[in-house]
Amino acid sequence: MPKKRSGGGLSTTQQAAKFLGVSVLSGAVLAGIALPAVGALGLAAKGSVESFDELPANLKTPPLSQRTSILDAKGNQIASVYSRDRTVVDLKNISPYMQKAIVAIEDSRFYQHGAVDLKGILRALNKNAQSGGVSEGASTLTQQYVKNVFVEEAGDDPTKVAEATQQTIGRKIRELKYAIQVEEELGKKKILENYLNITFFGQQAYGVEAASQRYFSKHAKDLNVQEAALLAGIVQSPSLYDPINDEKQATLRRNIVLQRMAELGDISQADADKAKAAPLGLKVTQPKNGCITAVKGAGFFCKYVEKVFLSDPVFGKTKEDRAKIWNQGGLTIRTTLDPQAQDSVQESIKDHVYQSDKVATAVTLVEPGTGKILGMGQSKPYGYGKNETEYNYSVDSAYGGSNFGWPTGSTFKPFLAAAALEEGRPANQVYSAPYDMPYPDRVSTCSGKDWRNLGDDTVENESESEVGPYDLRKAMELSVNTYFVQMLEDIGMCPVSKMIDGLGVVQGNGKKVPEQPASMTLGATGLSPLTMASAYAAFASRGMYCTPVAIESITQTVGNTKKSLQVPKSTCSRAMSEKTADTINTLLSGVVDSGTGKTAGLKDGRANAGKTGTTDSRKNAWFVGYTPNLSGAVWVGSATQKVEMQRIWIGGEYHSLVYGGDTPGPIWKQAMTGALDGKDSPSFHTVTIPGSKTDRDNNGNNGGNGNGRGRGNDNNNGDNNDGFIGGLLTGGTTGANTSTGGTSDGSGGGDIPTPTITGLPEGLFRGNNGNGNGGRN
Repeated sequence: MPKKRSGGGLSTTQQAAKFLGVSVLSGAVLAGIALPAVGALGLAAKGSVESFDELPANLKTPPLSQRTSILDAKGNQIASVYSRDRTVVDLKNISPYMQKAIVAIEDSRFYQHGAVDLKGILRALNKNAQSGGVSEGASTLTQQYVKNVFVEEAGDDPTKVAEATQQTIGRKIRELKYAIQVEEELGKKKILENYLNITFFGQQAYGVEAASQRYFSKHAKDLNVQEAALLAGIVQSPSLYDPINDEKQATLRRNIVLQRMAELGDISQADADKAKAAPLGLKVTQPKNGCITAVKGAGFFCKYVEKVFLSDPVFGKTKEDRAKIWNQGGLTIRTTLDPQAQDSVQESIKDHVYQSDKVATAVTLVEPGTGKILGMGQSKPYGYGKNETEYNYSVDSAYGGSNFGWPTGSTFKPFLAAAALEEGRPANQVYSAPYDMPYPDRVSTCSGKDWRNLGDDTVENESESEVGPYDLRKAMELSVNTYFVQMLEDIGMCPVSKMIDGLGVVQGNGKKVPEQPASMTLGATGLSPLTMASAYAAFASRGMYCTPVAIESITQTVGNTKKSLQVPKSTCSRAMSEKTADTINTLLSGVVDSGTGKTAGLKDGRANAGKTGTTDSRKNAWFVGYTPNLSGAVWVGSATQKVEMQRIWIGGEYHSLVYGGDTPGPIWKQAMTGALDGKDSPSFHTVTIPGSKTDRDNNGNNGGNGNGRGRGNDNNNGDNNDGFIGGLLTGGTTGANTSTGGTSDGSGGGDIPTPTITGLPEGLFRGNNGNGNGGRN
């Protein structure tokens, strides 16, 4: 008969034992309760049985979250990201000392009992009753593993984490039932392996492999006995026994583990004493998580990859689905980033813009025909300190960029020109292009409701010397604002809107570019460098626009299984005819040959084309250019849009006024040169533009090319002199009749330097009403 207390009745421990016996007999094994015994006694066995029986039969074990590796196109690691730093390893790759140490201190009877250790429960309940609180738990390793599964499933949701760890009888009942199932299905070795891979060891390290790397910079299979004992001791309270922040407490705890191992015969007492005397021997590797740790300045590209993953439906129908996969990790993401191109981008940025400058630069390189992002960087590094930022200046706001992007200035003009060519305007289209003019009274739009100039807005050219008439080639080379405003009035805004839709051109906030003349001609709307580089790549690929892509492939590791995930592909579509693209290539080649982008032109005979851009008050400067096999966009400006780039130092160089050609241009040139080093040097498909410099160079004719007063360019000597004679004697009529490109309305003469004849002033040899792009002889 049970022994009674002096006051009559069973003792607290005896009552608990009786309760447990009833529970076991009824099929509800309510053991491992790390609660004061008094609290347990208030439960009814019948209710416990019902709760137990209502639980689902199978424990659904979520895949363990692991680190994700982001690689460049060559397989080199860019960064490691994780919600939980964990590397899952097999039991054979965990030191035997580690296996013995964790069993010794957490569940010494692990191999003798089943899912529940009744002796351990009675011992714990007795101690808890004596202390009046929870002084000792009785959970087995199997129960602890089940609890960790619930914690893992809860992820970063604080409410779910609290539910998974709360000290309640309900949680213990659930934990017990699943522990029984796990013991039956997995066996001891697998349970131990799973436990060592799932448990938290402090310092952001989940699982023994991550912990071994964090504290000792070695693999778990190489842990010696004192190192294993230290890690095993941490598990009970990672904050209390943190060896980095409290070496004394960690040492005391380690030595307790070592002594317990000696008592169990895992090691000799002599070995235990020797290990106790040894220093902790820490060789700490600091936690390295996230894109802030990326190499080669690729932190922003890394973050772009993450944003793509979390937003693209190919990775999951909902945002929550995609986030779950990302946080689970275990992904190996091979990206499109080309290490040679990225190195070149970073080197160019470093040489031209300092981190401490008042302004910043962003550079993005894209491959025409594939949409692959090959390089991405900026002068303000990824971070949260001084002169650092978490904003990616190269992309739209949805992918971590600025809210609106950056006004592009005249780099928008080629889109308008392409739309006009598609509408049937000739490549040598001429407009009067005065120095200044009011915006048109009205311009047609896609909606059918004309835009009206209600504010008497005006536009002017960069220099008072820029006075037309001009043809398209010369207007593009000199970036003549009034020319393109007149072109927009001519064709309307709807063709331009449709053109940029086909080129993927949207504002930095993702919205359509507004149908307003300032936006449709002079780039008043904010766009991102990635958008611009991708759009210009369509010119290089003869009119085929390809959406930008950053991910080549993804392999997901779940346990010991690897599988490939579907990734988003670039979608290529025709944005313009080949003839239109070839014409733009011809025009923009002139910009880097002899126009505003001359300082950006590539050397060694490599075909290249591009366009400069500078916005009002010089708050933004751009150069966007390309070769047949690489497109790049460079922006320079202030993220706050408050710095006017006048009388300013950038990269150690003083600028009285910043232009697209003199600041972004050289950055583009160096970045492109390095990225293309050793690569093929294909040629553009170009066209002959009647009356243009290209035509005169090809045919040697000297006719003028426009109804106005555009300036002449140097030419090779022609085969005939009709253009010169017409300009001198007949106001261009002869040039019109016999020279390529001349017209009968006074455009045959060129604005030419006077030959060395005494007494004749400069510019005498100019046709009546001519001063067009006439040839020189």
